[in-house]
This record gives sequence, C-alpha cells and structure tokens, in this order.
Amino acid sequence: MSAKKVLIIDDEEDILRLIKTVLQKEGIEHVYTSATAKDGLAQFQEKKPDLVLLDIMLPDGEGYDVCKQMRSISKVPILFISAKTEEIDKILGFAIGGDDYITKPFSPKELAYRVKAQLRRADYAAAESVEEADPVLKAGPIELNPQKAELLKNGVAIELKPKELGLMKVFLENVNKVISKEKLYDTVWGEDFIGIDNTVMVHIRRLREKIEDQPKYLITMKGLGYIHADTRRKRCAAKKERVDSDSR
Repeated sequence: MSAKKVLIIDDEEDILRLIKTVLQKEGIEHVYTSATAKDGLAQFQEKKPDLVLLDIMLPDGEGYDVCKQMRSISKVPILFISAKTEEIDKILGFAIGGDDYITKPFSPKELAYRVKAQLRRADYAAAESVEEADPVLKAGPIELNPQKAELLKNGVAIELKPKELGLMKVFLENVNKVISKEKLYDTVWGEDFIGIDNTVMVHIRRLREKIEDQPKYLITMKGLGYIHADTRRKRCAAKKERVDSDSR
C-alpha cells in the first residue's frame, strides 16, 4: 500500500489532517490534501491518485460536480465523505459514480479500512483486466496487437479490415500449423462453412496483397487449407540442420 496515492478534498483543515495521519499510519505514504474543488481537480490531474476522498459541500462548488468531472476521465475509486445523511444524498452519490459514502462524524479507523478495501478491489480488477487481455502475437516480422486492432510488419503499421485482422489473429495463434478453410470461416465469420463459398479465399488474397509481395508468410496447402509460416523459424531450423550435418 505504501506506493498508493490518495487525494483528500475537504474544506475542514481538522478533517484533512486527521485522515492524512490515519492513512499514513496504515501504510499509505502518499496522501495529498486540498480544500477546494478547483485545487482538488488540479491535483487530481497532476498527482494521478489511486483513490479520492471527496467532501460534497466545498466552498467553490459541490463534490457531486467534482466527481462527475473525475469520472469522465478516470475509473479510480471515489469515496464521498459528507455531513449529509439523507438517503437521497447517498443515492445521488452512487448514481454519479461514487464507490462509497461515509457520513460525518466517522470512525477514522473504519475510514482507513474502507480506503484499503477499495484499493485492493481496484488492484484485483486491474489484474483481471490484464489476464483477460489478448497478448501481442508475433511471428517473424509480423506483429499483431489484438487490443489495438493493429498489425505491424517490421514495425510499420498495415491497415487491415476487421475480417483480415481476424484471419491474422487465427494464423498467428497457429504459426506453422495448417488451418482448414472451414476452421477459418467458422472462427472469423462465426458461421457454418459452405463448400462453394470462396469468401475465405478472396479475403486471404487481399490480405496477401497487404503483407507480402509473394506468398511467403501465408501459404496455400492444396487440398488442406492455409498455413502462416514463420520464415525466421524455418531459417533457424535449417541452420541447425546444417550444423548438425556438418558435425556428423
């Protein structure tokens, strides 16, 4: 938790001092404070905190409006701290993007544990997001980033249409493996293959025109399907075979 950054926005100096002290005792070293909406937003953009504690009644505006502006550019946890105890105030706080609502007066220890719980949840969500993200796929000079829908060849971006990107994803996930036309159609188009349909063939022809001058990476295996050949791997294998042969 020591590396986490928390921003507290409240116009009561005693509250700012109390929360900062408690959080630092709980191991959160980087705690920033602000007494106005304007300065709070400026610090939010500058410090990029991992969590915000936000009062609703500020001298130059409402915390609700501050929350809306923060939520438009960030998903960090936002916890309201307010003397407003009506149910409608709490509902509004959650409705505009708040993650928790703590009423004054509050237990400093409880507030600290709520902060730590929200930071843990944010960490879990970030970890799950990374795990779910498709990895960058590489083979020779070809590199595909599925998340950005971007294909590079020797570091230069090549513009592809959605189905072409889908085909390249399948090929790069199965480098040096023969993939049938039926499997390509089923995976990329999500439909049952119709034998007389030349859709796959047409798209692969267009794909070849964009990534190679002659069939070197996308190779047709007559009667079987297609294969994405990693020529770098082939060269390495051939070199090893020559070395082995010479040593015999």
